[in-house]
Amino acid sequence: MTELAHIVFYVRDLERSLVFLRDMVGLEVAGTIFNGRVALLSGGRTHHELLLIEVGEAPDPLRGRRVGLYHVAFKVGEDLDALRGARERIQARGFELIGQSDHTVSQSLYLYDPDDNEVELFVDDSSVDWRSDQSWMEAPVKPLEL
Repeated sequence: MTELAHIVFYVRDLERSLVFLRDMVGLEVAGTIFNGRVALLSGGRTHHELLLIEVGEAPDPLRGRRVGLYHVAFKVGEDLDALRGARERIQARGFELIGQSDHTVSQSLYLYDPDDNEVELFVDDSSVDWRSDQSWMEAPVKPLEL
């Protein structure tokens, strides 16, 4: 494999999800298909990194320990100031911050999207050389103070 290409989510309300992904993550709509029930979103790296399919009313995603997707992570910038900006957007739009962690190689915020999928917003720590020094794996999750 050369790269992770894209992720597909089923969503109840396409427009509501598009607002969340635009405002919280910074993705833009690259196009819509199937009479506007499917949207392709991109951060600019490729034609789409995320595809949303509107399905209407359906059961919530499972939470807690189970087999299947846990969360999706989006890099939102290059430093802690970008992460602070993401936290301000989360709070200003009334989303609940469900966690924040210092992973040594990255720092992260966690929240649920409008369809209860867990989303991680993160920045990498440029001072950590994760390719040659894997000592960060000894304590991969610590409290994050922003």
